[in-house]
Amino acid sequence: QCQKLREVFNLDYPHSTFLLKTLTIVSGPDMVDLTFHNFVSYKENVGKSWAEDIMAIVRNPLTYNAARYTFLEKILVKLKMQLNAEGKIPVRNIFQMFPADRKRVEAALSACHLPKGKNDAINPEDFPETVYKTFLMNLCPRPEIDEIFTSHHLKAKPYMTKEHLAKFINKKQRDSRLNDILFPPAKPEQVQSLIEKYEPSGINIQRGQLSPEGMVWFLCGPENNVVALDKLLLYQDMTQPLSHYFINSSHNTYLTAGQFSGISSPEMYRQALLAGCRCVELDCWKGRPPDEEPIITHGFTMTTEILFKDAIEAIAESAFKTSLYPVILSFENHVDSPKQQAKMAEYCRTIFGDMLLTEPLEKYPLKPGVPLPSPKDLLGKILIKNKKKQSTSGKRQNSLKKGRNVEPEIIEQPTTMDAEDTIWAGDVAEEEPEEEEEPLRNLDEEEIKKMQSDEGTAGLEVTAYEEMSSLVNYIQPIKFDSFEVSAQKNRSYVISSFTELKAYDLLTKFPVQFVEYNKRQMSRIYPKGTRMDSSNYMPQMFWNVGCQMVALNFQTMDVPMQQNMALFEFNGQCGYLLKHEFMRRPDKQFDPFSVDRIDVVVASTLSVTASTARGILSGQFLSDRSVKTYVEVELFGLPRDTKRKYRTKLTSTANSINPVWKEEAFVFEKIMMPELASLKIVAWEEGGKFIGHRVIPVTAVHSGYHHVCLRSESGMPLTMPSLFVYLEVKDYVPDAWADLTIALSNPIKFFSLQDKRSIKLKDGSAERLGPQRSLPPAESNGIPDSAGKCSVPLPNGPAGKAVGQTASLFCALEPQTASLAELQQMKLFLKLLKKQEKELRELERKGWKRKEELLQKYSVLFAEPPCYGGKKRTMHNRKTQKKRSSTTGDVGTCANRVEMAESKVLELRERLEMELIQLGEEHHDGIRRKKVQQATEQVTKIIELARERQAAELKALKDSSE
Repeated sequence: QCQKLREVFNLDYPHSTFLLKTLTIVSGPDMVDLTFHNFVSYKENVGKSWAEDIMAIVRNPLTYNAARYTFLEKILVKLKMQLNAEGKIPVRNIFQMFPADRKRVEAALSACHLPKGKNDAINPEDFPETVYKTFLMNLCPRPEIDEIFTSHHLKAKPYMTKEHLAKFINKKQRDSRLNDILFPPAKPEQVQSLIEKYEPSGINIQRGQLSPEGMVWFLCGPENNVVALDKLLLYQDMTQPLSHYFINSSHNTYLTAGQFSGISSPEMYRQALLAGCRCVELDCWKGRPPDEEPIITHGFTMTTEILFKDAIEAIAESAFKTSLYPVILSFENHVDSPKQQAKMAEYCRTIFGDMLLTEPLEKYPLKPGVPLPSPKDLLGKILIKNKKKQSTSGKRQNSLKKGRNVEPEIIEQPTTMDAEDTIWAGDVAEEEPEEEEEPLRNLDEEEIKKMQSDEGTAGLEVTAYEEMSSLVNYIQPIKFDSFEVSAQKNRSYVISSFTELKAYDLLTKFPVQFVEYNKRQMSRIYPKGTRMDSSNYMPQMFWNVGCQMVALNFQTMDVPMQQNMALFEFNGQCGYLLKHEFMRRPDKQFDPFSVDRIDVVVASTLSVTASTARGILSGQFLSDRSVKTYVEVELFGLPRDTKRKYRTKLTSTANSINPVWKEEAFVFEKIMMPELASLKIVAWEEGGKFIGHRVIPVTAVHSGYHHVCLRSESGMPLTMPSLFVYLEVKDYVPDAWADLTIALSNPIKFFSLQDKRSIKLKDGSAERLGPQRSLPPAESNGIPDSAGKCSVPLPNGPAGKAVGQTASLFCALEPQTASLAELQQMKLFLKLLKKQEKELRELERKGWKRKEELLQKYSVLFAEPPCYGGKKRTMHNRKTQKKRSSTTGDVGTCANRVEMAESKVLELRERLEMELIQLGEEHHDGIRRKKVQQATEQVTKIIELARERQAAELKALKDSSE
């Protein structure tokens, strides 16, 4: 666009081929803060082939959803690419890559026998993938995976056999809802390839065994991706009418910042379309003389302007790079000049060419009762959403020139509610021709206030002239009157737009009618006008009633936008998601506020943890600082779903390399419509600083142990941070039907458990009854009272006999309180005692070691020759010794030296005694404090075991009574 550059590269020359040799790569942390990298080749079309290959990599679903180990490999590749002048890896680069705890990095390097000095360097040949894995295992130990491994392998064996690995995969990593015939469980011979792929030991591979380290890399591999990869591809039916899909939609697409001030840019259209958006918005205003080029801007604000033509060119370039499914251009047309509207229509026809759909398809005429065409029918087509000129002769004056929006008698006039922005009275009109100022001056204060409401400039959109009107077919905006009127007219090709407040009011008052409306025709929701900071509303509540185009501000990467991007990443990122069957079929009714259940829809239960007993949620490389962290887990779905949000406690220590949270399982017990629900996991630093997040649709969640690779606020994958969790998705079963479900799924196992329970119940009751309280004979036909006598007669025969025996068992069964001696003999308490004994032995060993070091230190001092007179005296003696005769001696001097030596030895002995006494006192105090601490731990453990025993007794009593 720069004229100077065009002259330098001779771009205006008719036969110039310069653009065929150029390639521009745009990158950045989000859609606004962009960097442009320009490349020029010597030959034509080289840049085109590069662009195609780069786009193929970027659009590959595994680029954003790679396995955990793929991201760890990227770190190794980066380290090996950043070599010094000698071709070696600087150790300081490793410190910069893992900055949270330098001492741990040094220890990990030492464990791999690598240099650890800041100025040292490592030969790349000494840092292969195997050594890199060892380095990671030492830097980031995984005790939680060791615990999982221990619970699933042979006791006292440091490996997992093929049989145990197959059992682990079938039990933990497989969806329990799958049919065993259609989806056969893994077999031992099939998992041998996994052992060969992930086991570091060659001997274990030969024996078909997996070590704990092999388990770590197996859980980091692509076989354990948290997302169902088939859902990332195009898997939905794309032959349904357009109104049966959620459509990825943008609001005021041209803006890069707030709604009142900021820069408008045609690049935003490229970025939105490349991100999978299928509906972009163009706020069109009349251009000024002499060029009279239509412009796009946010009317009556301080935002900048862009040319309408530039926006159309940007759309034409990027419309179908990410998805071939139709693009909808939502026009808010304020151009009241027939000449400029004709120019707009001409730009659309010439720039879009065959991509523009100008006539309705023969199979889908614009008639009442005829459904909309499908996305597949409209492949590669651009649809215009703009006011349609009426065929009647009584043409209305446009609203802007009349200064008011008069249409009380017209129910569905193609006008109004598509424009969304707040009107701010300013000095913009002073730059316009004089006749354009009159309409605003004619508006009274009440009407100006109305324009400044949430609906924005809706009432100021002008009439479409013939040229623009001829481009409109399947998406004709109308003013919404009521659901009843819309149902009577039954026109699928008309659409109404609602502010978020108006739509919320409708969905709370008429949820079922709103769903029925969206089955037939489309609706568009946009942010209220008071969101001047370009913040977004939560789209979930409008998806719950089937609204197709829920338009958001793509320049603001807040929680609503994160959810929108995460959901539309699925189904091949085509920008269309098929709604649930209940939101499409005319013979079914759906109420999103349903309290109990939805017919034919099986609710789900989702639990988030990482262990079978007490949940262990862990993180890896969460921050580049040593800080405390916590995790939030949230569910988006229908209003009547169960608890929506959980949060862990802060980690006890400032550890961001491998923090662990020991929490109870986070259970979302009843998700009424899983197809409309999504799970969000967020990691935070102690001060509330965002680390990373992940949003996954519930239907795309894989059950099992998984590493959840986190993403930035703008949805970009983060290389370092991840969370290790156990996710379990299963069909929801009410508590009252739990036993029946178990019996139906595995009747043999269920009844064998029932038999065992009955035997245990009978044995336990016989022991507790004793000889005086033995069971009454079968012939008694009654229920024994507290004295053992029959007080209530029972029916004769086998039924009465069975009831009598069961009743006597329940009367006899009483929970017994465990004694202190019994609790002290429990395995967990004995394990604690063993651990404490080991700690005391370690303290004793350290005490003896310090004592030996002290004695060794003083033995060296005792052995040293005495130095009289200090350093200066010694130097003086050395100098004078040359002058003196070796035979010369002074008897008096020798005597003094002996006395000084004796006093020195005496002084050393006294110091040694004092230090030994002090060392003994410190050692004794340390032992005493440790014993006090251990006593506290023992009391705590006894109480914990007593409570667990009590809970187990109560559960057993409850199960027996049932």
